[in-house]
Amino acid sequence: MPEPTPVTMSATLAADEALARRRRAGERVLSMAGGEIGLPVLPALRDRLAAAADENAYGSVAGSPALRTAVAGYWERRGLAVDPGLVVAGPGSKSLLFALLLAIGGDVIVPVPSWVSYAAQARLVGARPIPVPILPGQGGVPDPERLREAVADARAAGQNPRAVVVTVPDNPTGTVAPAATVRRLAQAARELDLVIVSDEIYCDLVYDSSEPAVSPALHAPERTVVTTGLTKNLALGGWRTGAARLPDSELGRALHTRLVAVASQIWSSPPAPVQTAAAWAFGEPPEVTERVAASRRLHEKVVRAVAARFTAVGAELAPVAATCYLYPDFEPLREHLAEAHGVHGGDGLAALLSERYGVGVLPATAFGEPGRPLRIRAATSHFYGETDERRTAALEAADPLALPWIRGSVDRVGEVLADLTGAPVPALAPHL
Repeated sequence: MPEPTPVTMSATLAADEALARRRRAGERVLSMAGGEIGLPVLPALRDRLAAAADENAYGSVAGSPALRTAVAGYWERRGLAVDPGLVVAGPGSKSLLFALLLAIGGDVIVPVPSWVSYAAQARLVGARPIPVPILPGQGGVPDPERLREAVADARAAGQNPRAVVVTVPDNPTGTVAPAATVRRLAQAARELDLVIVSDEIYCDLVYDSSEPAVSPALHAPERTVVTTGLTKNLALGGWRTGAARLPDSELGRALHTRLVAVASQIWSSPPAPVQTAAAWAFGEPPEVTERVAASRRLHEKVVRAVAARFTAVGAELAPVAATCYLYPDFEPLREHLAEAHGVHGGDGLAALLSERYGVGVLPATAFGEPGRPLRIRAATSHFYGETDERRTAALEAADPLALPWIRGSVDRVGEVLADLTGAPVPALAPHL
């Protein structure tokens, strides 16, 4: 009997659970490890879920017609028109991503760095994750030229790369790959006959709405699958709802058939009450668009304040353009960290921040980076308050940095970084 595939706990979830245990034990901790959005449920959305509680039948494997039609409209408003028959809903985009890798088959190109679960899911389906570095400051998309080299090398070695996963906008870096890079990636995928799996769950959290993230589906529509969900834009991680958009092509229709078959064997159908509420949300009534806009403004103001704390002590940081993530590089401080703290890489830095200061972050190695880089990922999504009252106040505040609980978290980051690096404690930037 073959040995089971080694499985490790998701680094983000493990870090969050460890910090929660310490908080319950009375320790002072600041969680910047996981990216769950700490905001309340939109009241109108909560009411629709409650009203649908009696919907207890399985329903269609691919999702209800109402949900698939609403999701198709959501993508059409973003320039990605699709027949609702090529939309598949599931219990979270994470589940859909796993099912897609099963349906596509073969080995998987993943960007470096990239979200912790892409490579793990590839291994779980029996595939090899093939890492390809990103271009500096262009997270989520493998360097197209190095992608060509990696695929050629893999095929020469008898491997079978058939898919490339991209994230636009990106987790962990909070950056958005420019349109030119996405276009080159799409062209390379076409030449190499790769399916593109484009994880676009953060697309509504680009700060500058005049420059949205560009989907590879615009440049390689016949081979790009797009996934999204309500986990990030509406802070509904616990509701577990996501959707996939399959290409309108022979490849896409065959993949749709396989994906639905996989879904039928794993989750049967998405949860019916959540589908009803999600259909309303994907229709984007004014209440939803206003909530997403408020969330986007809040993320931007808090992220920029925290980014200033990192750069003030000498860490390097590509400008964050979306989401609640930062990916600072402490390479300029390598000598000091080694001499003062015995820290030689991101793993040691993350451990020091957790053990000495109670600040949870993740090292670059969790995102597939080899060697001993001094990069970490930090998320600000837990800064908004411990209660729905405070979180609502954060959403509604013209200046969320003036709220004492948010200011306290931002100040704590500055104090810890100053102590870590020996730099003066940076002052909080003027409120914007």
